Amino acid sequence: MSDPYGSVACGGMDVHYKFSNVRWRGVMGDVVLRERLDHQDRARLREQLATWPKGVPIVMEASFGWGWLSDEMAAAGLDVHLSNCFKVEHMRQARGDVKTNQKDADLLSLLPMEATGWWEVWRSPPEVRDRREWMRYRSGLVAAQTETKNRLHAVCHRHGIFYEFSDLFGGEGRRFLKAVCQEGRQAGGVLAPGALETLRGLMRLLEHLRAELATVAWYLRQELARDALTRRLDGIPGFGLILSHTVEAEVGRIERFRHGKALASYACLAPRADETGEAKPGRSPHGRHLGSRGNLVLKWAFIEAAHAAVRHGGKWRAMWDRATDGGKRNENRGYINVARALVTVVDVVWRKGVEYREDAPSRPVSGKAGRRRQADSRPGTGQPLPAMVHAKA
Repeated sequence: MSDPYGSVACGGMDVHYKFSNVRWRGVMGDVVLRERLDHQDRARLREQLATWPKGVPIVMEASFGWGWLSDEMAAAGLDVHLSNCFKVEHMRQARGDVKTNQKDADLLSLLPMEATGWWEVWRSPPEVRDRREWMRYRSGLVAAQTETKNRLHAVCHRHGIFYEFSDLFGGEGRRFLKAVCQEGRQAGGVLAPGALETLRGLMRLLEHLRAELATVAWYLRQELARDALTRRLDGIPGFGLILSHTVEAEVGRIERFRHGKALASYACLAPRADETGEAKPGRSPHGRHLGSRGNLVLKWAFIEAAHAAVRHGGKWRAMWDRATDGGKRNENRGYINVARALVTVVDVVWRKGVEYREDAPSRPVSGKAGRRRQADSRPGTGQPLPAMVHAKA
């Protein structure tokens, strides 16, 4: 019996929740085989993957749920690639194709034959995806905690439960809420049964969320003790435990970016302008914006770090003051400038494996002055060479 995959040169998969449509193409680009891959029976799925040709590129879309299937394919020795959903969708529209399961699989199977890899995105390994699970789980817990607090505020407002302290969820505030839950009374009288049970339920939910957040924080502290990279990121102004883990999880591998500018673009912190026509020197470009095609979680992390770095003071506050005229205008633009500078620092600290230093590096000087400065910077002279980052001992 002849091998059905003997003339296969590349393939494409349109991935769904329970199945995938697969297309195999030959060297001339013609479809040589169509098949369906069922996901629910894991043993049968692995048997089918074992029959697929090794060393042949097969493209799947980077849509929701691609991770576990790509791991199974990689374990079977297949050459797996991920495509950018946004770019592939625009390619489909430019070709005038209708969107069906069959057409999507046909289009994905054509991508390996493109002259360049414009369509491809990085396939993050399992350990990177697992770290992202922790950080995104924590983010969801924080959002749920904020919503629960807002609901507690609303219950107090609806039923006239008044308090004089500023923080309802500080030590005094929590004792006050527990007393109301136990007694079922407030200054205006007895709470209605529905309001009282709502208040008690929200308090139980808030305590559970706090406990879950404490568990995640404990895990991250354990990881921080073992992860040298996270410790170095934690030393940058504005970055604490959570933001350091978030940046490490979302970037994954710094080597996949050519330089800091590429990382800034991925983090949606590289301003761009949409305009045509003749250039006008001295005029700010119109339509300048950050864009939204990138990693928005990473953008949030750097903006949060920028706010903390400005509160830290020093060079970061001075940078923000220059961009905002001392906080009188364009405050958000000032935070974006600081965030963009922090991207450069993170890139250097991560790529070169060095620690952060607050003082700026000295510029190299040629000739006798340079040799004199180099001599003064040797150990034992009492004049260490200033640098923003220095190699870890």
